[in-house]
Amino acid sequence: MTIKVWPGNPYPLGANYDGSGTNFSLFSEKAQRVELCLFNDEGQESKVVLPEVIGNCWHGYLPKIKPGQRYGYRVHGSWNPGAGLYFNPAKLLLDPYAKAIDGQVRWNEAVFPYQFGAVEKRNDQDSAPFMPLSVIHEPYFDWSGDNKLRHPWHETIIYEVHVKGFTANHPDLPAELRGTYAGLTHPSVIDHFKRLNITAVELMPIHFFLHDKNFIDRVLRNYWGYNTVGFFAPHNEYASDNTPGGGVAEFKEMVKKFHQAGIEVILDVVYNHTAEGNHLGPMLSFKGIDNSYYYRLMQDPRFYMDYTGTGNSLNMRHPHVLQLLMDSLRYWVLEMHVDGFRFDLAATLARELHDVDRLSAFFDIIQQDPVISQVKLIAEPWDVGEGGYQVGNFPPLWSEWNGKYRDCIRDFWKGEDQTLGEFASRFTGSSDLYQSNCRLPYASINYITAHDGFTLSDLVSYNGKHNEANGEKNNDGENHNRSWNFGVEGETTDSQIIYLRDKQKRNFLATLMLSQGAPMLLAGDEMGRTQKGNNNAYCQDNEISWIDWQNMDSELLIFCQKLIKFRTDHPVFHRKHWFEGSPLHGSQLRDIEWFTEGGKPMASEDWGKGLVKTLGVFLNGKTIPSPNRQGEPVIDDSFYLIFNAANDPVNFTLPGQEWGETWIKELDTANGWSTEEEQWSADESIDVEGRSLVLLRSITQ
Repeated sequence: MTIKVWPGNPYPLGANYDGSGTNFSLFSEKAQRVELCLFNDEGQESKVVLPEVIGNCWHGYLPKIKPGQRYGYRVHGSWNPGAGLYFNPAKLLLDPYAKAIDGQVRWNEAVFPYQFGAVEKRNDQDSAPFMPLSVIHEPYFDWSGDNKLRHPWHETIIYEVHVKGFTANHPDLPAELRGTYAGLTHPSVIDHFKRLNITAVELMPIHFFLHDKNFIDRVLRNYWGYNTVGFFAPHNEYASDNTPGGGVAEFKEMVKKFHQAGIEVILDVVYNHTAEGNHLGPMLSFKGIDNSYYYRLMQDPRFYMDYTGTGNSLNMRHPHVLQLLMDSLRYWVLEMHVDGFRFDLAATLARELHDVDRLSAFFDIIQQDPVISQVKLIAEPWDVGEGGYQVGNFPPLWSEWNGKYRDCIRDFWKGEDQTLGEFASRFTGSSDLYQSNCRLPYASINYITAHDGFTLSDLVSYNGKHNEANGEKNNDGENHNRSWNFGVEGETTDSQIIYLRDKQKRNFLATLMLSQGAPMLLAGDEMGRTQKGNNNAYCQDNEISWIDWQNMDSELLIFCQKLIKFRTDHPVFHRKHWFEGSPLHGSQLRDIEWFTEGGKPMASEDWGKGLVKTLGVFLNGKTIPSPNRQGEPVIDDSFYLIFNAANDPVNFTLPGQEWGETWIKELDTANGWSTEEEQWSADESIDVEGRSLVLLRSITQ
């Protein structure tokens, strides 16, 4: 058929519908010709050459082309692997700016740039029958009534959740909503979030991703989704609406409902690499559009630099790659209304040459961007390259996953050797990592567990990983987990071991929620979720990873609900600014004081001691320096926390009466929340069970 094409405009990039037709624009610096390919419902292809190129943007306007239209590109140019060029019009390519994508890759030799058995030879098989297709999305959506929540960082409580795994087995959801965006905001699910008192969901990757060929060959799936190939398109397999592009409106509706429930939406995004892999990977998009521009190549351009362990790294040194990322981020904020981002392997984004430079172009651009600089920004502050562990080294706008907090708190409750100074720093927000560059305690995203590693229940039930189901002979996943099974590997009927494990879970949760910084809870930890010892369930799209709603630990859930509500109600546990270790607001007491088990303030020689297992800490609720949003002083109760990580009970002496004349027990992780008003006076002794935490509140008038 004859397709009318007008010159159109080079910007914006991608396919943009204006109500009458669609403007198409694709950037390629080295292309010699670009064909736009349109597909009907039967899969028949019609081609049109984009007639204009301005600033290396190949573009054209097609009147009457509407949302739902599926399309792709064929890009002509030089085939010269020695120069990093892989142009081949036989390969249908996804639009890097596609707002929706339909289908998944059907793995066939045709989607690879080379011939199987002869890597040096070009593969000229047509890949179109095996490729997903870009889709023109419907840009119009009724956002009326949706408002930015802008929860203050110091009041934020993050819940890391997988869109599919959270609802795949939910008994209250109809089958068609399980594992979908719509299912995640079903009233029963929203009710769970609200009862839990979290303020933000951090969704594991929802950008369009692929299930690698080696996964499919092993009858596995890329469950976690860290394999992006579409930075603008919500992953189509999570949409209950399976019409082409239907997932866009469904995602927006999900965000709108979360906001109505008072919950922000943070996306876990993967801008460090793509699903095209290394020189042996498929040709799906960037590799065929302009390989040497989009990717970091080695001195021999046939090969890729790999700071991520996935085969390639995006080339953050080129302006159009930076533009792609910034356009993507702005799109998700402005058009999809998300509230922030967690950047996977963020150290990769900072690499200018080989070293990590925290003031690289990417971070400079974000700093001055009027949209992105105003949302929540979280870095996973490491990658697999040399010098890639960068905890504490990101710019002032950023918060970071604090791996040092995780390791310290795990070691403390396991009884490992560490100094009081290390524990005190992590508990109070890690000022040693973040204060020197003007960041505040919420720069530390505190967590005990995350998607990568053991769940909380498995952390106290397994000494070693059990990843046999992954098909890698248990060689994958972290070996040093800082876990402890209390004498039996895995499930047990021994009531004493079950009691010790339950207590340890309460220790971890209580420490997390009573620490300064922004806490992150892994979905299901509040219900006792187990992966049966698998600490790397990246490929397990099944009951290993999904929430088991039928067998949840309701007692642990209630404990966690009360714990988070308690943190929310008491601002002394989520101060905006650092403890100063000095009196404030006319108080005669310091804002924080550390004590020995004998009730005496810690002396200077105590801070360097190793094997610290018992200590107390006083938190002064009358010396919170930051006013509330109305500029009024914030006054809270004062608290005394007692930590006993030793095996045996310890008799603690409470501080003198200047710190508090009368104390009431709020929480004892040996038994849970207090139901009776047990009271102690200053200088009295209190027995604290082995491996437990006690929280006391001052009721002095």
